[in-house]
Amino acid sequence: MSVVENAREQLLSNGTWSVDPGRSAVEFRVKHMLIQTVKGRFRDFDGAIVAGPRPTVSGSIRVASLETPDEELDAHLRSPVFFDVERHPEISFEARGMRFNGDETSFALPGELTIKGVTRPITLAGTVLAPGDETIALALRGQLDRSDYGLVWNRMLETGGVLVGDTVDLALDVAAVRVD
Repeated sequence: MSVVENAREQLLSNGTWSVDPGRSAVEFRVKHMLIQTVKGRFRDFDGAIVAGPRPTVSGSIRVASLETPDEELDAHLRSPVFFDVERHPEISFEARGMRFNGDETSFALPGELTIKGVTRPITLAGTVLAPGDETIALALRGQLDRSDYGLVWNRMLETGGVLVGDTVDLALDVAAVRVD
């Protein structure tokens, strides 16, 4: 069996996979002041993949684990004016089914993302990087409009733009270990 056939087979056969946070990353990027990009990540998260004819993928992120290069920004993002960690401590994702593309290592992962109690559909672009019998590595990419989730804080700049862009780029690099 080729690596390509093995990738699809691993996700469509039976079995459960658990995300290994030590070998995975959940990151985001957003424009700041129109020219620079702020990069951040979440350090505390978990997830699972349940293989089958319609694989399910689920994940949960503890928002308090958010980190950027700026501690003041981190505090602002955790505050009630943005993520409101006290009232909404987690971000969750649920997907049912994958649509594999022609090369059989890339796929679309339609699901629902919940942030601050607001659930919206989102489709992540996925690539199987390393299929295996006991571990599998996936790269997931996507974009969201933060205002769709009630993340609306912003400030106008003297130049006419806004301090924080609305489009957020998501990058999840996931290593999962077979648990059954």
